[in-house]
Amino acid sequence: MFFSRAKSLVGLDIGSSAVKVVELKEMGKGRGYQLQNIGIEPLSPEAIVDGAIMDAGLVIEAIQKALGGRKVKAGDVAIALSGHSVIIKKISIPATSEQELAEVIPWEAEQYIPFDVEDVNLAYQVLKGGGSDGNMDVLLVAAKKDKIHDYTSVVTQAGRNPVLVDVDVFALQNCFEMNYDADDSEGVALVNVGASTTNVAIVKGATSIFWRDISVGGNHYNDALRKELNVTFEQAETLKRGHSVDGVAPDRLPGILASVNDFIGGEIQKTIDFFKNTTPGEGIARMVLAGGSARVPHLRESLAERFGVPVEPLNPFNRVQIGKGISPETLDELSPSVSIAVGLASRRLGDNR
Repeated sequence: MFFSRAKSLVGLDIGSSAVKVVELKEMGKGRGYQLQNIGIEPLSPEAIVDGAIMDAGLVIEAIQKALGGRKVKAGDVAIALSGHSVIIKKISIPATSEQELAEVIPWEAEQYIPFDVEDVNLAYQVLKGGGSDGNMDVLLVAAKKDKIHDYTSVVTQAGRNPVLVDVDVFALQNCFEMNYDADDSEGVALVNVGASTTNVAIVKGATSIFWRDISVGGNHYNDALRKELNVTFEQAETLKRGHSVDGVAPDRLPGILASVNDFIGGEIQKTIDFFKNTTPGEGIARMVLAGGSARVPHLRESLAERFGVPVEPLNPFNRVQIGKGISPETLDELSPSVSIAVGLASRRLGDNR
């Protein structure tokens, strides 16, 4: 179910803080896409914890509201997974035929996946231009069956058909590629700061060279603000976006946000350092930031100072026409949060990624 894209799908990003929905119309003849629908439905913090669905009823209700609120009629949806239940590895194996590869992959996977192969769904793709000395490079993806079942089950119970399951970092990369020109001369770090997970994908041109999910995100801001200022979860959400809350002195906010910016930057740096140490000769020339926490005050500046590279926001609609009934204000408010959903909505069944 991974890597697939011909029939139009609705992108449904089920995150730990909200359900995001995006519907795109393919314009044909290389004219790209038009945005038909976009919406976000908040989720209670207890609904999904560390990527695990704890209250299916709340998630089902949020999916129904997200889709019903925008009158999305299409029944087939694409969803994505991330976190510890998903493993992505680039492996090198002796060159073999496509038929033999299907038999070899489960055996090879056992060496790289910290789960029983019987407990995961496997997908793979031969990487063009990779491999040497009679070997071939293969991108291997494994996702735990129980995690897939949990997420597809809530979609089904919400009345839709989960026909495609992708991975967050690939959906993020797909969103970037459909909106920006590929540059083979520079490495670009795509960083999606979600509520509980930050997805990092490093690309060079149209080639993926590194992927990792980090267990940090916007919830760290909420936790720090609630602890230091004794505010509610909803008030913390407002504050971390740079808005004021009655009874909270504005001068207390910058120091708290700066400390979390530094913490998240440090976790991202560990990942970038690991990438550089394991991929000799490669680096990053710029960083592109997405996710609901991408607009936390001074996060971009903090990351730019730490890494010494330009940090720019990812515009998921940079090359997407905007359909009727979608206001500029709605786009401005929701754009940082919907990159994964946009990447999913551009998928089509029947083609390989």
